[in-house]
Amino acid sequence: MDRDVKKEKEGNEREKDIEAMVACYQGFDPVAYLQYNYTPPRADFDRPDSIVPWKLGCLHRAFTEGDVGGKVLVDVGSGPTIYQVLSGCEVFDTLFLTDFLEVNRQELRRWLGGEGCSSLDWTPYLQHVCKLEGRSPSAWSEKAARLRSVVSDILPIDVHRSSPLQSSAKLPGAGADCLVSCFCLESVSPDLTFFNRALGHIGGLLRPGGHLLLIGALGESYYMGGRGVRIPVVPLDEAQVCASLKACGYTLVRLEVYTLPQDMRVGVDDVTGVFFVKARKP
Repeated sequence: MDRDVKKEKEGNEREKDIEAMVACYQGFDPVAYLQYNYTPPRADFDRPDSIVPWKLGCLHRAFTEGDVGGKVLVDVGSGPTIYQVLSGCEVFDTLFLTDFLEVNRQELRRWLGGEGCSSLDWTPYLQHVCKLEGRSPSAWSEKAARLRSVVSDILPIDVHRSSPLQSSAKLPGAGADCLVSCFCLESVSPDLTFFNRALGHIGGLLRPGGHLLLIGALGESYYMGGRGVRIPVVPLDEAQVCASLKACGYTLVRLEVYTLPQDMRVGVDDVTGVFFVKARKP
């Protein structure tokens, strides 16, 4: 087969793989997703082994160690959640939330607008992070106001494009100072090759010397994005995560791993663990 013809055929097949992933997300339900993953037992702030407090602790440490800083933070694939930027909003004065799905961007707008119709009460999350920061839980409303004040925009994003942000002109020319991305890349990629490519694409949004804070699933092949909405996931292990970071040119600063207790395997996915990565772009 002619090399150009073969390349074109492979490109068409890759495009079909992405189209299939997009089709999976047409029935995504933010309300159900939040209920599945961000309520007890997975979000039990009285349990030190609950997954949500673990994630918040990882992010708090990463943002307060003194090496992550600058002006602009970009959250890649925010979904309908805000927990991932509750620590970062104290460090950065400009924050961009992003997601591929309009339903998720609408959910974020509802919370940021303070309309009181958000699908999840984020108050316990705000209170927990205030405690991590050494403040009274009663300061949660101040933290909420701080987050609302630093969010510059909520942007569409497609990590499978070489330029993921349609409005990247809003970023500094050199790129953002820090990226956060939680449960995004492995959940929107047909396979490991696409995962690696997406990891490389988002690196283009990050300035040299900037940091990537990445949280993702280990050993997961699917999750439920709503009632009857089964979304495939790239099953990752620790070695694959480290290899992907290295292949994309990141320097690994720290890798932490959480193993789900049996009672947190609640039937909405088959995840066995979660990884947290702090990495730097040389």
